Amino acid sequence: MKRFVILGGGYGGLTVAHSLLEGELPDDTVVVLIDRMPYQGLKTEYYALVAGTSPEIDLRVAFPSDPRLIVTYGEVTDIDLDEKHIVLAGQEPLSYDWLVVALGCTDKYHGIEGAELYSHSIQTMSASRKTYMALNDVKPYGQVSIVGGGLSGVEVAAELRESRPDLNIRIIDRGPSILSAFPVKLKEYVSSWFIEHEVEMRGHVSLHKLEDGVLYDANSTSPILSDATVWTAGIQPVPLVQRMNLPKDNQGRLIINEYHQLPDYNDVFIVGDCASLPFSPSAQAAEGQGKQVAEVMQATWSGKTPKLGKIKLKGTLGSLGKKDGFGLMGRTTMMGRVPRLVKSGVLWMSKHHFG
Repeated sequence: MKRFVILGGGYGGLTVAHSLLEGELPDDTVVVLIDRMPYQGLKTEYYALVAGTSPEIDLRVAFPSDPRLIVTYGEVTDIDLDEKHIVLAGQEPLSYDWLVVALGCTDKYHGIEGAELYSHSIQTMSASRKTYMALNDVKPYGQVSIVGGGLSGVEVAAELRESRPDLNIRIIDRGPSILSAFPVKLKEYVSSWFIEHEVEMRGHVSLHKLEDGVLYDANSTSPILSDATVWTAGIQPVPLVQRMNLPKDNQGRLIINEYHQLPDYNDVFIVGDCASLPFSPSAQAAEGQGKQVAEVMQATWSGKTPKLGKIKLKGTLGSLGKKDGFGLMGRTTMMGRVPRLVKSGVLWMSKHHFG
């Protein structure tokens, strides 16, 4: 049997699997999905897990059950592109005929001393559990610092405020304001929400060192004290991809062709946060790629030339607790309860693999 192997059961990898299984697979081909966990974790909702406002069980999605799908659990440690096999920790190497690398990302610490050691992550389900425990253990009126004022940092801060009204919460960013990539009107709305809910926003902070309970700003002689620090200040491809000696963009993401393949290895597709795309990494982008990878394979198996259109992103939605939110759909800004309801609907569809 030929093996179509997918590394990673996140938004991109799972979309490839579903799209392939919804179509026609050759009789001599099986899909193999490899992941560390026995379910998909809804990463875009990990902010609610770390804040304690959503139980972990609500952020799990079961992998599909299909006789044409083999689900394997393990840690991928290496890929031999020339020999066409995958190395799994403590297991025999697994060969493939086609491969999808959809392993996601890890935190980027920008060379800041102590950042990895003294901050908490939300990049994996396991890390988010530990972050929840650390935040839950902060004593009343303690100080929580969130490094990074992008979408993830904003959602963590807002959700934590709803969960722990007793805490002092601050967002730290090296730029002048939160949500620097968003329109002014939307930034002002979110800033007003934070002011109303007593979340401190501290801009123009250039961190150069973290220690236990202390953050150091290169622009100030005064240390920043913090009982717990959450890192949301950037991402990069996983270490396995970082080690691959292949062409990459300035973000360390692998260069791909118009069919999402490695140019020198057309049997290997790169999907999601590891792929060099013309837009920022997101669940939408990974899912869009996943659908197109399935289209490429189905055309290939049918002896046809794949014809792909551009991946169209629908926009960005963010939450401010469970009752408020914001969104950007094209050039249209959305603020208040409506975008929060839309975000809840998107989550429901994601959990049920619909849309």
